[in-house]
Amino acid sequence: MADKPRIGLIQMTSGNDVSVNLQFIEQQLRVLVKQGCQLIVTPENSLLFDNALAYQEIAEELNSGPIQSKLAQLAKELQTWIVIGSFPIRYDATHLYSSCLVFDNNGELVAHYNKMHLFDVEVEDEHGSYKESDCFAHGIQTQVTDTPIGRLGLSICYDLRFPHLYNLLREQGADIILVPAAFTAVTGEAHWEVLLRARAIENQAWVIGVGQCGYHSANRQTWGHSMVIDPWGKIITQGAMTPCNLVADIELHQVEKVRKAMPVASHQKISNLINNEDKE
Repeated sequence: MADKPRIGLIQMTSGNDVSVNLQFIEQQLRVLVKQGCQLIVTPENSLLFDNALAYQEIAEELNSGPIQSKLAQLAKELQTWIVIGSFPIRYDATHLYSSCLVFDNNGELVAHYNKMHLFDVEVEDEHGSYKESDCFAHGIQTQVTDTPIGRLGLSICYDLRFPHLYNLLREQGADIILVPAAFTAVTGEAHWEVLLRARAIENQAWVIGVGQCGYHSANRQTWGHSMVIDPWGKIITQGAMTPCNLVADIELHQVEKVRKAMPVASHQKISNLINNEDKE
């Protein structure tokens, strides 16, 4: 592994045309590979940003279908790892998983994570009511995987509000945590940065937030502001509210340095308290 492996982020305004979204992703992949990125991440809903019916129509079985085949082909051709922030993977006749997909530089699907926490909330924006569980099933397993840039912990968007998930990812060896997202403009402005930095500080890990941005329809706007945060909580690079790409060199030695200087994991008392209560 290189001393400073390089990661690329693709911030997008995905729409309801898969071919257009895929074309933008491919264009950005080629740009980022030329800049030396070994792993490139897209936002949540990067291939399609639409409604439940549209997700049902393009959903594929895991590691099967023309869209996943195209992504695998690109990873192999460009010799880079590609992380698709989320894609609808068929669960049963009526439900899907919103799945983060990790392709290695040989085009193999080496890991996937099914979004655990679904966005069923009311937001004071023009869209108003969001209910992901109408389309998607809850994932039930965490996912940490080895890559050329480090050991990745996977999560998606609304997961960001549930810190225990990130504690588990750290316990399972994650030193880099991915958060592909489509935060609304309202919730993003209020909470996106502070939550990302909190997860980095709490877990003393690199956190990579990759967002959708701008207007996807007349009543649906996302926040953007993709960013890379180091284990001390410092923002290394950040986007705004328009499509762009970002590049960051990941200094993995910072993880060990920060964790050694402030060993918060070994100081944790709450998990011991919970375990003792369970025994009683």
